[in-house]
Amino acid sequence: MEMLLQCGLLALGFLMLVKGADWFVDGAAGIADKFGVPQIVIGLTIVAMGTSAPEAAVSITAALKGNADITIGNIVGSNILNIFIILGIVSVIIATAVADTTIKVDIPFMLVITLLLLILGYTGNEVTRIEGVILLLLFIGYMVYLFIMAFKNRNVEEEETKTKPVWQLIIFAVVGLVLIVWGSNVSVDAATKIATELGMSTRFIGLTIVALGTSLPELCTSVAAALKGKSDIAIGNIVGSNIFNILFVVSISAIITPVAFAPNFVIDTTVAIVAGIVLFLATFKKKLLTRPAGIIMLVGYVAYFAYLMMS
Repeated sequence: MEMLLQCGLLALGFLMLVKGADWFVDGAAGIADKFGVPQIVIGLTIVAMGTSAPEAAVSITAALKGNADITIGNIVGSNILNIFIILGIVSVIIATAVADTTIKVDIPFMLVITLLLLILGYTGNEVTRIEGVILLLLFIGYMVYLFIMAFKNRNVEEEETKTKPVWQLIIFAVVGLVLIVWGSNVSVDAATKIATELGMSTRFIGLTIVALGTSLPELCTSVAAALKGKSDIAIGNIVGSNIFNILFVVSISAIITPVAFAPNFVIDTTVAIVAGIVLFLATFKKKLLTRPAGIIMLVGYVAYFAYLMMS
């Protein structure tokens, strides 16, 4: 009976995520158009932070409870899922354009900070408070860069198609975000209980079940954005979420309490770097994420999942 209840809650959480993502994309994209802010900036900031709220909540809570396997596992697992599964699914559904700045700046930056996380974790077997401060400063610097870019690329001309008032767009975005976070919490709790009942390890739960649950907002938001022709939000959301996960979520968790970095996470973080390299190579020439690339990404995650099952 308990298992049936958790499955029902899991389905309810998924439903909330899908509807919330749809409203959130409409609201965020509308606000971007209203104020002339490039969609890529909205995707890299507001949408990315909003959909990463579950990772932040889960990881920071895990840090407070001293459960490092969930903290690092959730972040690294989510970042792998974001690229291999989410962008894989999005590109299989529809070929997705990638902004030039995303390829030249954001993806390389994501790779650099993922490598930095690997170095910090490997050298001391933990991310210390000082290292957390360093990551947080990098996050602040990245935000400053994004807002400078937004100011330089701001569209001054108004479009006649902007019919919805700002207050309505804000309501759409806020209600959508609430549904995303709430639905994710419901889904994660239910999935974790189901996994625990089946006797799965904490590391496995963190890298897969919890990572998938907290990445559901990114999945729903990116698919919805791609289908609505908002490709900059779709790609920017994923890259921005991965950057936010490392620079903000890990930094805050480490500042609260040093976060242990188990030896097994060296391989997992390396896989996250490989995923970023695959994304970069797949989009560098044509500035387009195509179906073949998506299939490669999905196959890559299947191989990684097989490794987790055997380890």
